[in-house]
Amino acid sequence: MRWNGKENEGNNRTIERQFKKFQEQIGITFTNEKLLKHAFTHSSYVNEHRRKPFEDNERLEFLGDAVLELTVSQFLFKKYPTMAEGELTKLRAAIVCEPSLVKFANELEFGKLILLGKGEEMTGGRERPALLADVFEAFIGALYLDQGIDSVISFLEKTVFPKINAGAFSHVMDFKSQLQEIVQRDGTGIIEYRVLQEKGPAHNKEFVSRVTLNGEELGVGTGRSKKEAEQHAAQMALSRLKSAGTPH
Repeated sequence: MRWNGKENEGNNRTIERQFKKFQEQIGITFTNEKLLKHAFTHSSYVNEHRRKPFEDNERLEFLGDAVLELTVSQFLFKKYPTMAEGELTKLRAAIVCEPSLVKFANELEFGKLILLGKGEEMTGGRERPALLADVFEAFIGALYLDQGIDSVISFLEKTVFPKINAGAFSHVMDFKSQLQEIVQRDGTGIIEYRVLQEKGPAHNKEFVSRVTLNGEELGVGTGRSKKEAEQHAAQMALSRLKSAGTPH
């Protein structure tokens, strides 16, 4: 394939500008900008530019996957000191799974920066979920190599950890088990759940449940099933205990 020199030069300048703007937006300046570009380089782009020393992002993706697992694990380990290993694993899996990584990548508009081959571009590669998830992991790998683990954690503190704190992944968390664990650990008494109300037609019921500790109300929750309502009541109870500073 023959490339027009001026057109190629213009494309390169556009790419440079895009990566500079991106770094300004995320508040991170790469020491080695080649690493950043490397993270966004798809194998299809490398295949079309064989004369130039381009390398695709697959090795960075491999590294970034491990760095992401470690940093998210550390965050969860500190945030949920009473959560069992199985629950931590389940929660981490929800955070680092492909659909979650795609959301993170889209919010940061990673798709605009990916260097793709023309064929991949024409078949919608820029919006392909697996490709976007891979790029997010590759970016984490590049950031780790360029600036170390602390910089990765700082980046995640702005982009991913707030979502965990806001409860974006609470659907995979077992709040009842957490509450039970806290109460057993501190030996503070007996937890009981009770359905206070059932409302709505059979196909669209809503349940209201209350959780008590030694007869004292700790939380009330609603849900489409008794189980969901109890989980939400337990979640409220955990928030209340946490804000009080001690379990009871």
